[in-house]
Amino acid sequence: MTLAARLFHLSDIHFGVEDRGALAWFEEAVAQEKPDAVICTGDLTQRAKTSEYAAAAEWFGRLGVPAVIEPGNHDMPYFNPVERFRTPFRRFGKLAGMIGSELELEHVAVITLRTTVSAQWRWPWSDGVVRAKALAEAVEELTRLRGDHRFKIVACHHPLSGSSLTGHNPTKRGHSALQALVEAGADAVLSGHVHDAFDITHEIAGRRVRMIGSGTMSERLRGTPPSYNVLNYDLVHGLKVENRQFG
Repeated sequence: MTLAARLFHLSDIHFGVEDRGALAWFEEAVAQEKPDAVICTGDLTQRAKTSEYAAAAEWFGRLGVPAVIEPGNHDMPYFNPVERFRTPFRRFGKLAGMIGSELELEHVAVITLRTTVSAQWRWPWSDGVVRAKALAEAVEELTRLRGDHRFKIVACHHPLSGSSLTGHNPTKRGHSALQALVEAGADAVLSGHVHDAFDITHEIAGRRVRMIGSGTMSERLRGTPPSYNVLNYDLVHGLKVENRQFG
């Protein structure tokens, strides 16, 4: 086996209510294993406070590896409604400009998809929405890579689908977005939001796609301890996913 890429996937750190022990554990793994990149699929902060973003910037800066980050529903201002509606991603954008990286990996390509909105005509606002513009941008990037040999990963905050491709989906237009992404060439979709890890395979349009979710790295636990995923890609066996739980 020739390892072509190793990525660490984490989500829902929620700086402000982060699990400091879990983050130290993650840092140690990064220092020892030196992954090609870290991908964080949203909810870096709890209330999008300036202090929480500062803590996120300091922590990611210490990792010393490229990072790709995508915002979650908690990453828009909570206590400043004017900013939330006018410039909801200004604070996140500043962080992304400081730590975000354009990955240039030989065998893996990472494409981001925005699934968070500042408000919507339903409750809760925290549920995901795939807007036409965001989907078009991701599909355009995948189309540009058509014929590219690399394994194509889409990173977003909200899961685009659960175990079934029919029935109720908390992410609005998630099913149709997933189909469009697969038809454009996506091989896997990384997400967070639900605080529990999962790994589901769907067959769409004659192609197989992996839906991979990371658990939380915060104190806001649901069914499982803090965790993150290790994604190992090799040219013979494809993608292998290891979920590592803290404690």
